[in-house]
Amino acid sequence: MRQNISGGSPFEPKIGFSRAVRAWNTVHIAGTGPVGAENEDVEGQTRRIFAIVGEALSKAGASFHDVVRTRIYLTHAEDWEVVGRVHWEFFGVIRPAATMVVVAALLNPAWRIEMEMDAVVDSPSDQDSGFIPSPPM
Repeated sequence: MRQNISGGSPFEPKIGFSRAVRAWNTVHIAGTGPVGAENEDVEGQTRRIFAIVGEALSKAGASFHDVVRTRIYLTHAEDWEVVGRVHWEFFGVIRPAATMVVVAALLNPAWRIEMEMDAVVDSPSDQDSGFIPSPPM
């Protein structure tokens, strides 16, 4: 009934979290920073986050088409349009509920953005994802 998905972040074992957790047909993606793209502009950082999240969704048997909610945290308000354009590339048709807020700082001072996502898989493809549900109690 629960599948923890690692993204390989060095923070996962230190803090005690998973990149994603799938419970039944719901996938929750943890706050994801642009690991490995710290020296890129906000567009590059945003695209890196989408790459990391895409891999986690795939491991959970989901895709961007299943995303129903995004949360975007920016450290610079002026980045909203660039980030919004990249978000639109992935979600222009899907249009999940979305929140974009400006925060004082993120864990890594070089990060200008962090994102969270939630997805709902319409029909569980448990065999494809390696996810084996437990029967309800």
